[in-house]
Formats: sequence, structure tokens, C-alpha cells
Amino acid sequence: MFRPLAALLVALAMGPATAHAADVQSQEIVVKGKADKADEKAKNKKARISDTASLLLDQPGVALQTGGGVSNLPVIHGLADDRVLTVVDGMMLISCCPNHMNPALSYIDPSQVGEMKVYAGISPVSLGGDSIGGTIIAESPAPEFAQSGKGEFHGELGSYYRTNGNAKGANLTLGYSTDKLSVTLRSAIAKSDDYTAGGDFKTFAVTGRPGETLPYDVVGSTAYETQNHSLNVAWRNSDNLYEGTVGYQHVPYQLYPNQRMDMLNNQAYRLNLHYMGKKSWGQLEGRLYGERVNHYMDFGKDKQLVYGSSPYVVAIGMPMYTKGSTLGGTLKADVELSKRDILRLGAEAQLYRLDDWWPPSPPDLTGMLFNSTYPFPAFAAGMSPNTFWNINNGKRDRYALFTELESKWSSELMTLLGARVEVVTTDTGEVQGYNNVDSSYNGVSPYYTALYNMYYNGYYLSATNFNALDRKRTDVNLDLTALTRYTPDETHTYEFGFARKTRTPNLYERYSWSRNAMALIMNNFVGDGNGYLGNPDLKPEVAHTVSASASWHNSDKSFEIKASPFYTYVTDYIDAVQWNRTTNTAGVNATGFGILKYMNQTGRLYGFDLSGRLPLGGNGLGEWSSKWLVNYVKGRNLDTGSGLYNVMPLNGKISLEQKTGGLENALELVGVARKSDVSTPRQELSTAGYTLLHWRGSYTYKSVRVDFGVENVFDRLYSLPLGGAYAGQGMTMSLSGIPYGITVPGMGRNAYVGLNCKF
Repeated sequence: MFRPLAALLVALAMGPATAHAADVQSQEIVVKGKADKADEKAKNKKARISDTASLLLDQPGVALQTGGGVSNLPVIHGLADDRVLTVVDGMMLISCCPNHMNPALSYIDPSQVGEMKVYAGISPVSLGGDSIGGTIIAESPAPEFAQSGKGEFHGELGSYYRTNGNAKGANLTLGYSTDKLSVTLRSAIAKSDDYTAGGDFKTFAVTGRPGETLPYDVVGSTAYETQNHSLNVAWRNSDNLYEGTVGYQHVPYQLYPNQRMDMLNNQAYRLNLHYMGKKSWGQLEGRLYGERVNHYMDFGKDKQLVYGSSPYVVAIGMPMYTKGSTLGGTLKADVELSKRDILRLGAEAQLYRLDDWWPPSPPDLTGMLFNSTYPFPAFAAGMSPNTFWNINNGKRDRYALFTELESKWSSELMTLLGARVEVVTTDTGEVQGYNNVDSSYNGVSPYYTALYNMYYNGYYLSATNFNALDRKRTDVNLDLTALTRYTPDETHTYEFGFARKTRTPNLYERYSWSRNAMALIMNNFVGDGNGYLGNPDLKPEVAHTVSASASWHNSDKSFEIKASPFYTYVTDYIDAVQWNRTTNTAGVNATGFGILKYMNQTGRLYGFDLSGRLPLGGNGLGEWSSKWLVNYVKGRNLDTGSGLYNVMPLNGKISLEQKTGGLENALELVGVARKSDVSTPRQELSTAGYTLLHWRGSYTYKSVRVDFGVENVFDRLYSLPLGGAYAGQGMTMSLSGIPYGITVPGMGRNAYVGLNCKF
């Protein structure tokens, strides 16, 4: 009933041109046009993950930078976070947090995903700009419509439980449809305690909370609780589809093992209006969306809350608030010039506002003035009496025009040429620190002078210097793509492409301003434990990428071998240099956590992806097959000779799969090489190589599916290569208050079971 209608709607949405372009240099997880089976290749993952980004781990060229339990950041060919364009239901969402704890994919639960695609090579300009590392598109299932005017109800109910971390979750979908109207409500909740590694990875148990300790094998600050809800209403006639979606997310807490702060509340509200229609000349698509985010951070249950002792209390927690709003719109037209050529035209606009402020702590210091042993106001050692403004009325506005010509020269040859121009304007208002006292104090002794300046340095002087700047910046960015696909027969496919991609720095990279050590370490979205100082003079990154792909397969692709080498050269790559916060000049940090400043340099990345699948035939136990992939990336800062930060080492996986009737089983072996090519300025930690074994199974009977399995069967202890530095417990507000040199370990043995029922 539903499948042909869904296929028609998706065809209208993608258009005749996109049917070719969307496959160029992309890795699809799902099959379009079958919303009731849209996540066929990924749905067995939903019982063992709560993080939508983890759905991408089987895709060549993709890795994950460790974040919170539902907020890992995808890495494509060594480029992560804002360098990767992430589009969720057509919305280009922005992380509203100095630690990037609320990335775009955290706003859609794995159970709510209908389609995901990764463009790990060359991304067509029609898919978006302001990125250099690739594109990820995540979409909810297409609206369901009945074949006749009679109304129909449908739904889905699922739940799961995982032993490691006592993780649990549930999802519900309820829908009503006629031949013209579709109404769908989706809800999902997830919750977990701290997870346990495969062995002891630390030698301390203290958390900084009186009476609270953590066992040596428990990874602190990995607990989370989250919920995502959406309501979609769609109406159609023969040639037009109108959609409206409202979304709401609430995260009561999401703790972070590699950040000095934790997310203790995140509320996001979204409105997404969408139109697509078929015209005599082609198709027209428009979208208008808005998002409002209220975000709060402080120290979670595993991190020290009170600093100092009466009457000289330095701080009782460190409240940090962020409020962000996004208003965006797109308009696209696919014009059928001829049977061979399709011209794609489009315009985009996005207006983004950000406020990031930190109230004083402790909030009331009445009567805490001078005394004989502490010869300056006690609040000098605290964060008072003002509100600290990290970003005040930050603005980041983008306006873009693009054009793309797709030509199908023959049944064997297709080309795609595109150009995109963007104007990006960033700005911010004046700022202030926790106090406005001149840090030129000269005390009665060098000790008190140093102590005084340690707390004041970076407030008054940094704010004064920053406020004196002309902070508005305008970038005019140019993107170009050239793609070709050659398919000589049904068993060979060859692709080649070149792209010039540009990304303007985010607001934190340009405008985080304070040189106070505590404030610096709170501005960090890479999880390395260091502090980061912004640079208003940063230029946009420009990446030049050459990518190729060759696929050898049989007609149904049950057998396939695919190889995809790539090379990327980035001018004005935004890296970081070690910085002396006192003199405000380049300097050398001692071993341990340090201070860095964002700086334009030159980067180079190259590597390859190999993947394949092989049918192994059948026997009395069912049909057998195998899948495998290998990823390799080499990243280098050409100015310093250092490795680039958070580049995944050589890694691969191979699986043996069995299927008989409704029963499926798979054994997967994962291997990761030692990570020794690290970023020297960031003092990135090396990690040892490791191998893991996973067992996964499922059984499907009619509309009921049961998933089960064991991850990390042998309970191996290993470090996550992109996990960063462990900051999950203890005195995290101090630069050197936590031990240096501990990596974030992966999860130990984890058994899971999930149940899903459609009705």
C-alpha cells in the first residue's frame, strides 16, 4: 500500500537530476523510497547504540570523535565537527556550546532515522556549503499516505536494554493517514549510567565530591538521559507535497569524559516547513526552519563542585548558560533543459545568534573583603561579582547562491559541474569578565602578586583589548565541484572528482577572548583537556580535494570490491599553536595540559578506503556472506611538521554473516593500529593498537523483531584513538587539577537485547 506512494514522494523530492548526483562519491546506509523499510541496513544497530552518529561506523572513511553518550562527532577522512556539513531533515543546525555538546545529529534519535547518506568524497554544491570535510544527510522516514480515502492508523513500538552502564531506552511512533493527509508522532527516550571499561585504566578513585568515589574501571562522566519528540503533518495532491514538523528535545544531563564541564540541561525547539512540487519545467523545493536552544553546563556528579574553603570559597560550581537561535531557508529548482541536461539552481540563507554567559560563583560575597592574611578582596579568588560574557550577541549569517549542471552524455557517462558563492558575516558585542579590576596589582610579596594576577589575568585586560577591536568580519567564499562517473557495464563503476570547499570559522574560534586559565579550558570542543584562545583574524579554511573511486561488482552487488583514494590540501587550515597567556605571545607549554591559540596554517590529508562484500553460499545452517572495510588517513600540518589532531589510525573490520529464515547472526572482528602520529602542539596522547570481537543477532517474525548480541566479547581494555584526554572525574576546573596522560577507554563487554514491533 505505502511503498509505491513513498517512492513517488521521494522521487519528487530528489528530482530526476538528484537521482544521479546523490550517488556520486556517497555511501548510502538505506534504500530510498521505502520508508517502512528505510533503515533496513541499520535497524539492527538501534538496540546497541543511543547515538545517531554511530549508525555511520560501517561507512568507509567515517570515524567518531568521542563526546557524550548521544553526541559523538562524525569524522570524515580526518576532518570533524564543523568541517563536516550535517543536515537533519533539511536543516543545517549549529552546535550552541563552547564544548559542542549539542551537535546536529544529537537532535534525532537512531529510532527516528529513515535515511542517512554520507558523502565522504566530493559533495555536490547543491547539498550545502560552509564545510570542507564532506556531508552527512539524516532524514526522518517519509510521510505515509493511504491508497484510498479511508483513514488508517499505524505505529511502531520498541525498547532495549544493555548491561554495561545499565542503559535502557524506548521509542514510539504513532501515525494516521489518508490518501492526502499524513500525521505522525515520534518519541524516543534513552538513559544510561557510567559505563565500565574492560579493566582498570586509572589509579585514583576520588571525584572531588565528599564520600563519592569511582572504581578504577568505571569511566566517569559517561552517564546520560535524553528524549526527542517530533510531530509531522503532511498534505499532498497529485503534484505537490506540504510538510510541517515541530520538534522538541530535552536532555536533563549528558556527562562528558573528555571535557571539564558537563551538560546538565539542554532544551531545543524546532519548526521545519517544507514544500516540494513537480512543474512542467522540472521541480521546485522550498524549506523554512527555525531552532531555539537553551543550554546549561556545570559539574556533574563525578566532578568536583566546591573549590576552596570558608571564608575563602573560590567557587560553588561554575554555571554556564548558552542560548542560540537559528533561522534558515532554502529554495531549489531543477530545470530540465533537455533529456541530457538538468540545471539545478538554488539560494540559501541562515541567520544565527548566540549568547554565552557564566553567572558569578559564588553568587553572594557580602562581607568577604580584606583581612590580614589575604590582602585583597576574597572574590579575587572566586568568579565574582560580575557575569562573565564569553560570547555576547554573537552573529553568524550566511547567504548563498549555487548552480549545478548535470549531464548524462550516454548510459555510460555522467558529469556534474557546480559552483557556489557564499557571503558569511560574523560579529559579536562587547564582553566582560567576572570582575573589572586592573590586573596590574603589585602586592606585598611576589606570592600574593602572582596569586592575584593568576585570577585576574585575562578578565579586565583581555576584555578591554577585545572590546577595542572592530570585531565584524565578512568572508566571500567560493566552492567548486567537478564530478564524473563512467559505467562501462553492469559490473564496473568508476568515479573521479575535484572540489574546492570553504569554511568560515565558528564564533568560538574567532571570539573566545579571555586569557584566564579557567576560562580558556572551558572553551574546548576537541576533548584534549587544553585551553583555547580565539583569534578574530582567522581566515576561512579552503580545501582542495581530489577523489576517485572504482567498484567491481556483480549485477546485484551481492559481490563488490570498492577502492576510493583521496588527497586534500587545506590552505588556512585552522590549527592551534602553544600560547603564553600572560605575555599574549607564542610560547612553549610544559608537559601536561596547556594553553593554545587558534591559528591559520596549512594542512594536508590523504588516504584510501577499501570495502567489499562476498557471498559465501549456503548449507544446512543457511546463507553465508562476508563484509569488510579498511580505512587509512594520514594528516600533516605542513607549517610545523606535526600530525593533525584526532586523525584515526589505520583500521579495519571484517564480518561473517549467516541468515536462515528470520534468524540472522554475525561475528565481527575489528582491528585498529597503534596511534603514534599525533598533534605535537596539542600534546595529543598516543594509543595502543587493539582488536575486538562482536557477536550480533536478530530474529524477525512477521512484524516483530528481536535483536541481541554481545559487544567486546572478550572484555578487552583499549583506548579510543579519538577519545581525547580523560577528564571524567576530579578537580576539572583547574588546568592541572586532573592527572595528565590518561586516555578515554572504550566500553568493556556489553550484552544487549532489543524488541521492536510494528502495527
